[in-house]
Amino acid sequence: MEDHYGILGDDGDKGTGYLKRAKTEQLRDIFMKYASATLEGERYMTANDFVCQYLGLHQEKKVNPASIKLLGGVIDTSKDGYISFAEFQAFEGLLCVPDALYKTAFQLFDTRGTGMVTFEEFVEVIKQTTLHKMVPFDFESTFVKMYFGKERNRAISYYEFSQFLHDFHEEHAVQAFKTFDKEGSGFISALDFNNIMLSTKKHLLTGPVQNNLVAAASSHQVSFPFFMAFNSLLTNMELVKRIYLNASQGSRTHEVTKEEFLHSAQMMSQITPLEVEILFHMTELISQSSGRIVYSDLEVITPEQYMKVITRKLTDIKAVESPEQRSIVTQLLESAYRFTLGSIAGAIGATAVYPIDLVKTRLQNQRSGSYIGELMYRNSFDCFKKVIRHEGVTGLYRGLVPQLIGVAPEKAIKLTMNDLMRDKLTDKKGNIPLWGEMVAGACAGGSQVVFTNPLEIVKIRLQVAGEIATVKKISAITVIKDLGFIGLYKGAKACFLRDIPFSAIYFPVYAHSKILLADENGYNSPLTLLIAGAVGGIPAASLTTPADVIKTRLQVAARAGQTTYHGVFDAARKIWAEEGGKAFWKGAPARVFRSSPQFGVTLLSYEILQRLFYVDFGGIRPSGSEAQLPATASDLRSTNPDHIGGYKVAVPIFHGIESKFGLVLPRFA
Repeated sequence: MEDHYGILGDDGDKGTGYLKRAKTEQLRDIFMKYASATLEGERYMTANDFVCQYLGLHQEKKVNPASIKLLGGVIDTSKDGYISFAEFQAFEGLLCVPDALYKTAFQLFDTRGTGMVTFEEFVEVIKQTTLHKMVPFDFESTFVKMYFGKERNRAISYYEFSQFLHDFHEEHAVQAFKTFDKEGSGFISALDFNNIMLSTKKHLLTGPVQNNLVAAASSHQVSFPFFMAFNSLLTNMELVKRIYLNASQGSRTHEVTKEEFLHSAQMMSQITPLEVEILFHMTELISQSSGRIVYSDLEVITPEQYMKVITRKLTDIKAVESPEQRSIVTQLLESAYRFTLGSIAGAIGATAVYPIDLVKTRLQNQRSGSYIGELMYRNSFDCFKKVIRHEGVTGLYRGLVPQLIGVAPEKAIKLTMNDLMRDKLTDKKGNIPLWGEMVAGACAGGSQVVFTNPLEIVKIRLQVAGEIATVKKISAITVIKDLGFIGLYKGAKACFLRDIPFSAIYFPVYAHSKILLADENGYNSPLTLLIAGAVGGIPAASLTTPADVIKTRLQVAARAGQTTYHGVFDAARKIWAEEGGKAFWKGAPARVFRSSPQFGVTLLSYEILQRLFYVDFGGIRPSGSEAQLPATASDLRSTNPDHIGGYKVAVPIFHGIESKFGLVLPRFA
């Protein structure tokens, strides 16, 4: 798994599943810190020292001593009730291997430290679990005899035990079904089904699934095939997701019908038609859908597991507990939050490409056909060289300050309005039609003109000021004074003509480019965000160049001998008559080269800022902003400074024994 933000640590280059061993000296110092027992001059940890004090597990006031002893026995291989430094160090090494979860579970059952698990040891551990206390397991079953022998005198090795543990829960569920099916009819009641699932399979049930167990049965009776298919579906949800992505051709928002899903599932024989029937029925119950599913429906059903978030968050604030709590005030705060981040992102993007913007403006203002000797620049590169030669590098940043003052609210309102409209036009499943994306973009483009027009007319006049040798220094203040308030909105119609179609094209292209560039888990890395932003700017900037040329001509003060324009249509007619159709595409390459990277940098900054300074307002998150990936133990490292080497993953490993295998031990005495 790619480590996008360098959070795996210095051993991350080996890939997930691997940890660097701790240094003996450091490990010994930590051991001595927690070891409370002394025997014959040697320091030892007790089970309580290790489980409660060092790992921080079972922090209840009246802890269950039997549970603590059993967990401590995982590391106490000598089974003398004390943990030596050698045992402490050996377990640290075991935690560094890829199959640490299964090996830890094996050592939990190997209560005598022989390196094998006997029938008696299996019974000893299982009888202490809350699962057995709720639904007693039949230790005389054929399943047990197949693993431990007819006389149950065969010990099983680690590898055999790993398969045994995998099959044990299926057997326990089947036994539970038989217990409730007293007449042997192959049916149990819906309430019995609910009880069995909550007792034996609770670690596989999400909240919405738990709430709909009885309704999922469809009738008062649950057949054994339905029971087995339901359990098989829960354990195969990752495969179900792959089938969906195959049917939707990688899209996570495309609605897939049952027929399309069955067609995609044909190549994967593990999923049966009955399981597909149950899947679609569950999504209808939970999401109120009508025979179609999207990826988010599957995530609601998928058993909860340890997930690794590959985006680093500097803040993680929850403004509301659930989307239902979103109020008008919350939505206003969300818009203010987006506006603030949009301002910062806009300033970053504008600064990055300002020299290109200056070249574009000077080329667009260059008029051919007015009078001899006026043609100053042959092309964009020639303009760039001449600006540096005559005005210095700082000449490339003429007008930057008013640009930054204006671009912050301009980009902020654009991004905020687009997000706001997309939120309003997105359905409950997270889908938004193409027309909705275009409407959201158009509203964003129209709303920004109130800031864009004054900003651009000042910027343009400052940018072209360097073309004329003059004693009088032109500043933003003098330009504003000369124009007046009404003059600041000169060319506003052309601004609307440019900005509305620009955003209507840009934002949908950007959104779809993000989806295409996302990885198999739907995550967009910073590079893909930059590329998506740049790609969206190419058609948007190029197709709206004629409107940009007209706007520039209207906003630049005409010099002596130059044509003057009176409105959009007058400018378009005179440009066509005097300079031909090519004049409408003047500066198109420079405009694309400016807008494409600028919006790439701006949208990259905007999304990264949202990831870093995360606030959950209960609304819609940007797609691809957080990858919820199944994590290996090495991805879930402890932040406790005393948990070094393999012990960085000790806590998630012990939690994994409960969440993956359902082996929950009593916490209270």
